[in-house]
Amino acid sequence: MTIRYRTVRIDGLDVFYREAGDPSAPTLVLLHGFPTSSIAYQELMGELRDEFHLIAPDYPGFGHSSAPAAGEFGYTFDRFADVVDRLLDTLGVRRYALYVHDYGAPVGFRLAVRHPEWITGIVTQNGNAYEEGLTPFWDPFKKAWADPQAGTAALRAYFTWEATQWQYTHGVPDTTLVNPDKALFDQALLDRPGSADIQLALFLDYGGNVALYPQWQEYLRTHRPPVLAVWGRNDEIFGPDGARAFAGDVPDARIHLLDAGHFPLETRLAQIAALTRDFLRGLSD
Repeated sequence: MTIRYRTVRIDGLDVFYREAGDPSAPTLVLLHGFPTSSIAYQELMGELRDEFHLIAPDYPGFGHSSAPAAGEFGYTFDRFADVVDRLLDTLGVRRYALYVHDYGAPVGFRLAVRHPEWITGIVTQNGNAYEEGLTPFWDPFKKAWADPQAGTAALRAYFTWEATQWQYTHGVPDTTLVNPDKALFDQALLDRPGSADIQLALFLDYGGNVALYPQWQEYLRTHRPPVLAVWGRNDEIFGPDGARAFAGDVPDARIHLLDAGHFPLETRLAQIAALTRDFLRGLSD
């Protein structure tokens, strides 16, 4: 029942991951977003570890994993998917459900397209795969994707303490429920030397994810994995239309729009844990 904190060597990098539950139980791979790490899933893992096998890695440049300089490692979502794929291969995991949030969606959907037969289901917590989910928040990013030389300076504002706090608190009806420790931890890592260049490289690469949305949607239509959307409906980064859109490709997708913001686990843990448990119980082995 204990959560264990492990590190394995993959392609010359130390890749950190949290693991809990019985490895013989159905596996759920939890993929984190920006600007956080696997710490985002600590409490959820505690809720689900009695019944499921849980693996939550940190991508390179995040959390406790290696963070080589941007010039020494290609920080792209393709590389992140490669690293997670190698990690799961190393652990002998060949059949699993995905839990994706924010950056976790482009990593997870790449894995699903590569190995559709391995995916038992997908839980998306504000993990976007549709242009309908892109809010005006993304306007400066679109400018930078079109003209990186002119548009990147404005993106550095998203690495500040104010921006990190905003991600956790916007759209939350009662901000006293938001534990500030995670934002503080995230910011400490964002403030490391070289971190801004790492994150900027990923901001610029994110435009490639939008270009892949049609491919991910085709995967959903073709393979019809069970989908559970547990989505903060007040999220100003990925709006609730992004959750509703899953039902267009997976008609029996379960869509739950919660009174929360971008990090709904911070204020709706018990509700999301119950929905996720029920969803995972219904998946085939």
